[in-house]
Amino acid sequence: MQQLRLFFIALQFFTRLPIPRWVGFQPEWLHHASRYFPLVGWVVGAIAAAVYALAALVLPAPVAAVLSTAASIYLTGAFHEDGFADTCDGFGGGLTRERVLEIMKDSRVGAYGAIGIACMLGLKCTALAMLPPAGAIAALLLAHPISRLAATSLIWRMTYARGEGKSKPLAQEISGGEFGIASATALLPAAAMVAYGVFTPWAIGGALVAAACAAFWLARIFQARIGGYTGDCLGAVQQLAEVAVYLAVLASFKHGALA
Repeated sequence: MQQLRLFFIALQFFTRLPIPRWVGFQPEWLHHASRYFPLVGWVVGAIAAAVYALAALVLPAPVAAVLSTAASIYLTGAFHEDGFADTCDGFGGGLTRERVLEIMKDSRVGAYGAIGIACMLGLKCTALAMLPPAGAIAALLLAHPISRLAATSLIWRMTYARGEGKSKPLAQEISGGEFGIASATALLPAAAMVAYGVFTPWAIGGALVAAACAAFWLARIFQARIGGYTGDCLGAVQQLAEVAVYLAVLASFKHGALA
């Protein structure tokens, strides 16, 4: 029952979805809810995939891709997209640690953030639109848990860079065992897709490597520039890792422009 409570706390924190009243809330529960961050990705991915599938019955693939992306944004309240935009602004416009953190805290979106989020959303929709419908649906179910595992890895291995902030309670505690739970829930869809032949092992492996590389690359930048991460940084990792999974899956179909 306590594990179910932690899942619902994570679901409430990362989405707009209502949770049962019996769940309640204790501040210390939020410290351990990040273990179910990838499981929240199951929910977001499933709803985005359902929207894509329904739209694709009557509309072209590009429209279905845009609608599924819009659904995931609405479902999460643009939580991760906002973090990505703030990270682009902060690291693009700040020269010192203090200035980077100051810009990221500003609610206004600057040129770096606007350009970054436009490119990110463009890549998402284009990659999904280029996949066969069944492949796009499977990619959504794969990318959302994996990308959230990538973000969780920063909580596990890095230090929170601010003295305070909305994400600090979530970031305070995550043990190796909790990260193991997060990994198991994130990798289960990948294993199922290989078992049922949805994607080849090479496609799944490429997607996992792409997401890991995205997280590692951003983590190095965060560590060098601000000595850790913030909630916005988690959103940036989730977004980049999600796109990396889509691109890796698309590459496995060998649709290269010069191929």
